[in-house]
Amino acid sequence: MVAIKTVAYLLVHPNQLRSIIQWKVWHDPVHSRNPEKESQTLRSCFKFLDMTSRSFSSVIQELTPELLVPVALFYLVLRGLDTIEDDMTIALDEKEPLLRSFDQILDKDGWTFDRNGPNEKDRELLVHFDDIITEFKLIKPAYQSIIKDITTKMGNGMADYANNAEHNVNGVNTIKDYELYCHYVAGLVGDGLTRLFVESKLANPALLKRPELSESMGQFLQKTNIIRDIREDYDDKRRFWPKEIWSKHVTKFDDLFDPNHRTEALACSSEMVLNSLKHAEECLFYLAGLKEQSVFNFAAIPQVMAIATLELVFQNPDIFTKIVKITKGDACQLMMECSQNLHTVCDIFKRYAQRIHKKNSPKDPNFLAISLECAKIEQFIESIFPSQDPKVLSLVAASQGGPVVDEKSKAEQAAANKDVMYLAFAVIATLGLISVLMIGAAWLAGARFDIAFAELRKGIFSPKTGEEAAAVVAQHDHGEL
Repeated sequence: MVAIKTVAYLLVHPNQLRSIIQWKVWHDPVHSRNPEKESQTLRSCFKFLDMTSRSFSSVIQELTPELLVPVALFYLVLRGLDTIEDDMTIALDEKEPLLRSFDQILDKDGWTFDRNGPNEKDRELLVHFDDIITEFKLIKPAYQSIIKDITTKMGNGMADYANNAEHNVNGVNTIKDYELYCHYVAGLVGDGLTRLFVESKLANPALLKRPELSESMGQFLQKTNIIRDIREDYDDKRRFWPKEIWSKHVTKFDDLFDPNHRTEALACSSEMVLNSLKHAEECLFYLAGLKEQSVFNFAAIPQVMAIATLELVFQNPDIFTKIVKITKGDACQLMMECSQNLHTVCDIFKRYAQRIHKKNSPKDPNFLAISLECAKIEQFIESIFPSQDPKVLSLVAASQGGPVVDEKSKAEQAAANKDVMYLAFAVIATLGLISVLMIGAAWLAGARFDIAFAELRKGIFSPKTGEEAAAVVAQHDHGEL
């Protein structure tokens, strides 16, 4: 049923299909891993990487060989830590020491953990965690030190929250608490990745002097996910939207999901979006400090997905009733665009900031603040990549006695025409193949194409049924005798 819905959707939205085909056919990774040269334990690590996160797995596996294994192991170590923290079947007196000492576990050969609940989706990672430890000990000591340090900080932060009875019952209280939580689960990841990038000499060392930049990278992603996943978290009895924000709009947190309070709920969600948007400029500034293309792609792809998701959830009542995600076609289009350079990433941020500004309603109490934030993003991008005014270009061209030519537009149009041609050829070829297969199957089943062609030659285009059909067949066969 899902496949049929997907096919029907793509048929109605050919641009989505075009983006998916373009990504599948034309995407050329900067680097590709070679499983044949990997040890059995390393292949096991990548298997668990695929199992725990398909989205992150794909971008990690296109990283430069210098960072491929360290970043993959960094992700798996933190995923193992998160799997323990998330499991409510583990008693607190067992969970807390595990979280606080998880960095030390990385030194224990053969360590595994099989006491997760049966429904914990990533429990197999911990059951075979000895493979991660084996490969961890083979990477450079500098990388090991960074991963251990972040694991220590994140584990202690998770343990503090696990011990916080008020948080477990009532959720996040203040905006400060909200940002501290996002720091522990995402900001620290940004810090660790930045240190890995700089250690490998693939990022500007100045990024280490501006820790707020990597912090914003993590905060932007985590806050966007928290906004998007509001319904799923509510069903799981988790509250990450801070009371300091939602209490301005509704009396009880449950009211956000009551259709009678939909206006107030949307106003609350717009304030959450506003809180996330303030990180956009620092994210773009951070990306400018990355030197290598695969590292840039790795960092940029999640960020453009985040800004697109913010636009999708903004003023969208569906987030309170179901999980909302950007389409696969849009995701493929975004990945193709952003896997180029900072300019294309800025174009994406500018485009979605403009869409958010367009959706912004004067009736929303955050209307002015959101408009200003969107304008700040556009102004920041304009300061880096000044746009070319067509009127100015016309005056310059006229003064030089030449025609006004927008080379970028011409190139984009030529590429679009080429894509349309390839897509049309693919569709025609597919329809032709399906037609041949169907005709062949009909012939094998006994279809009489000779009678059909004879009827067409007589000018009869509607097929006969029942006794009339039998009479036509008998007359044709009798005529042959």
